[in-house]
Amino acid sequence: MKNKQKILAIIPARGGSKRIPKKNIKLLMGKPLITYTIEAALKSKYINKVVVSTDDGEIAGISEKYGAEVIKRPKKLAKDTTLTFPVVEHALECLAKNENYKPDMVIWLEPTSPLRGEFHVDKAIEQFLKDRCDSLLSVCSFVAFLWEIKNNKAAPLNYNLKKRLRTQDKKPDYRENGAIYITKYEIIVRKHNILGKKIGLYIMPEQDSADINTEEDFIACEDILRNKNP
Repeated sequence: MKNKQKILAIIPARGGSKRIPKKNIKLLMGKPLITYTIEAALKSKYINKVVVSTDDGEIAGISEKYGAEVIKRPKKLAKDTTLTFPVVEHALECLAKNENYKPDMVIWLEPTSPLRGEFHVDKAIEQFLKDRCDSLLSVCSFVAFLWEIKNNKAAPLNYNLKKRLRTQDKKPDYRENGAIYITKYEIIVRKHNILGKKIGLYIMPEQDSADINTEEDFIACEDILRNKNP
């Protein structure tokens, strides 16, 4: 698939991780965690520009070493409670102001998804373009009977109690895995949201959908990577 559009990858990586200190640059199989995402973006057939938004000098240095451009994030956008979308907007504002750069598409890649490689990135972009989406996000499928507690009563969320199926007969549901988000630049500017009206789902395998947040997640990812590259 030929692509003439300007596609920007933004990798948000703050330095103040609480559960795992310096999580984004903690070594995973001998490489800083963030480098897996930087390499996936740089190896993409379609992404033209890769930037890392960070408040941390060490993350900035590693990111530049591995080939990404760095945008310095203000401390007010690097708090524990900071949402990712304002970080994306800030990066776009900096690029517009300092480089007169405005992409056609923005792909947001979290550094905590090291098993999402360039294959998934390119397939997601191809699906986005082919289906003419406003936005797209990666998901993985699962089959489960979900419940909620409402007004102190248990109630099923995704099936009819009177028509309970066997697990193998139930249609799968889909959960966001946090690995890939794509949207048109105009949607971000006009709607101030990462998701537009026509949303596509790129389905990834469960084994590639790891989102690292704990030490146990690191160990599990190392096992997967070790088995992939014995």
